[in-house]
Amino acid sequence: MPNDKSSGFTLLEVMVAIAIIAIALTAVLGSQSQSLSLASEAKFSTTAAFLAQSKMAEIETEKVEDLASDSGDFGEDFLGYRWDQSVNDVTFDEPEDVSDHLKQIDLTVSWEERDQYEYRLRLYRFFPKTQQPQ
Repeated sequence: MPNDKSSGFTLLEVMVAIAIIAIALTAVLGSQSQSLSLASEAKFSTTAAFLAQSKMAEIETEKVEDLASDSGDFGEDFLGYRWDQSVNDVTFDEPEDVSDHLKQIDLTVSWEERDQYEYRLRLYRFFPKTQQPQ
């Protein structure tokens, strides 16, 4: 009787190979998903920093009496991006007259598509005494 051994794969070998492929594909797909998430976060961080800097430049040109808490968006060029501005007085115990000329401005840039993304910036702005003409 000739040797009747077939040269195919056993069921166990096939199942082990499929398990290894499944584990490898899961790892690859997981890293791809994480890569997309990190790219989205990087895009927000870059854009939000630029928009916050632009908005702060506008705020720095305003007069003290024009500063107020406000909110809005950045127009059609940056759809989904919003800003919230909060203006507060800063108080010091000593010297007291400094408190009359100092404002704390908090700016938050957020992306409406993902509420988890927020970029916060704080500015302290000093308004010197204006000299009254005599």
